[in-house]
Amino acid sequence: MCGKLSIECRGKIKSDMIFLIMEGSKVVAQFRIPAEFLLKRDNPLRRFMDTDRIRRYLAKNRRMSHSNSIRDLQSGMNHVNLKAKVLEIPKPKLVYTRFGNSAIVANALIADETGKIKLCLWNEQIDFVSVGDTIQIKNARAFTFRGEKQLRLGHKGTLSISQGFAITANA
Repeated sequence: MCGKLSIECRGKIKSDMIFLIMEGSKVVAQFRIPAEFLLKRDNPLRRFMDTDRIRRYLAKNRRMSHSNSIRDLQSGMNHVNLKAKVLEIPKPKLVYTRFGNSAIVANALIADETGKIKLCLWNEQIDFVSVGDTIQIKNARAFTFRGEKQLRLGHKGTLSISQGFAITANA
């Protein structure tokens, strides 16, 4: 926090971490920092992680965080965390939102060992992932759209590329 501004890690694209500068719930700016830079010992941002506030926040997230499997997801569930493989990303479509804005959307098919589900990706999120990537989803929401169960990241969810795992053919 710096006055009314806060910095939030939004996710990872390839080897870069994506950070947002927020004023309340409004995004003021977005920037990338190479993950390699953040891991260096002489990184000036490293001291930031030593503050009590950051350590308390991380400890709270570890207590609240638990993994879900796709088979166990039910419409209405919040704080969904899971690891899955991207099986398919259809051609993005241009849609008009209820607010009158246009946006690009694609419903990627993802799977874990227990099943498959569609993950709703909007605008820049579509370019974050590729078919074959293993992704880590945190704080997503499960919902039903046109009779089909889906996952949505919303404003609080994060998506990052993760280490791979094998998915059996019957998933």
